[in-house]
Amino acid sequence: MRTKDLSVTLFVVVTISLIPLLAMQFTNEVNWSGFDFLVIGSLLFLSGLAIQFVRHKLKSRKQRIIASSAILILLFIIWAELAVGIFGTPFAGS
Repeated sequence: MRTKDLSVTLFVVVTISLIPLLAMQFTNEVNWSGFDFLVIGSLLFLSGLAIQFVRHKLKSRKQRIIASSAILILLFIIWAELAVGIFGTPFAGS
């Protein structure tokens, strides 16, 4: 993987992580701890790395789109489970 790809992934992770950080400055509705930022940063970074891996290893555009979509769907399911416990698993603290 190229350094530029890693830099872009890291930039996207930091940018997305800034959204709740900024929201915490204006409202009490968002109350994240350092652990919350660590978890979401890890999830986003690993998902970004997985998408970069798929992008470089799969030849067919259709395969890349399907694999990347599957990675993003999995990311959103895990994120939703951690946020509100949609499935009620112990993973979310339910």
